[in-house]
Amino acid sequence: MTVTIYDVAREAGVSMATVSRVVNNNPNVKPQTRKKVFEAIERLGYRPNAVARGLASKKTTTVGVVIPDISNAIFAEVARGIEDIANMYHYNIILCNADKRKDKEIRVVNTLLEKQVDGLLFMGGTVTEEHLQAFKSANVPIVLCATTDEHGSMPSVDIDHESAAFDAVSALTGAGHRRIAMISGTLQDPSNGYARFQGYRRALEAAGIPYDESLVRVGNYRYESGVEAMKYFLELDERPTAVFAATDEMAIGAIHYIQDFGLRVPEDVSVISVDNTRMASMVRPQLSSVAQPMYDIGAVSMRLLTKLMKKEQVDQLRVILPHELITRQSVAAAR
Repeated sequence: MTVTIYDVAREAGVSMATVSRVVNNNPNVKPQTRKKVFEAIERLGYRPNAVARGLASKKTTTVGVVIPDISNAIFAEVARGIEDIANMYHYNIILCNADKRKDKEIRVVNTLLEKQVDGLLFMGGTVTEEHLQAFKSANVPIVLCATTDEHGSMPSVDIDHESAAFDAVSALTGAGHRRIAMISGTLQDPSNGYARFQGYRRALEAAGIPYDESLVRVGNYRYESGVEAMKYFLELDERPTAVFAATDEMAIGAIHYIQDFGLRVPEDVSVISVDNTRMASMVRPQLSSVAQPMYDIGAVSMRLLTKLMKKEQVDQLRVILPHELITRQSVAAAR
């Protein structure tokens, strides 16, 4: 049978109110009484009912986290930052995978809210009006993590994706490349897709290079779409001398296809990307990439959420963290 607070009180010879105070770390309990209650809890194997405590306090000390792709290493790093700060502030995490599907994202958000989470971290793609309606109906704080909404109306933590892409492509133009292709994410995605595409165009313009629509292919952030895009580029009458990929995974797909085609990276085609996941240093040649501070994005997002949940003063609701260009062996001077 389930051990109850009444059983612990009877075993310890104290009131149920005293057991409750001990379980909830109330300081107004004598050390000797506290010891007696803990000994009774250990003997009986009592576990406090978190649901019942949540109903009484109107807090569950639980945070819901919506993650777009649990198999993607970059989101695992964000989740680690979230969890470390959550543990520091004694919050539990419910992690839900949404498969980058809008309908599932909204369903998961509503499910987490029904679970009475104290707050929500959303790591999705495009934040649509439907998302915003679901967020507005919540009576708990919500922070966008590694993404932003188009109008900047939600608290968020991210990098400047346009500037990150600009820096990556500028490294190529600085090496003398003029015919630069891009493997983009979906342009409906405001950060990884559209913002990085805008950064690509801005870097071309800054270098006096006209935009060529035939040098842009839209991928799905995955390795296979990098392979497919590179196959298209190498079949052009005038091949690009450099490629900017919106993610490391697509960039690695591009590198492998270039090599399978019989060309060399970076001697024949230079490749650069954004993200700087662990894969960037595992591929050969090692991939130059713009590093996102993914752990920090998760940690800062969770800290911002704790402040909102505790109604502490928040000086900045939209946080932009710095990025850094990591130069490795996949970029060479244009011939």
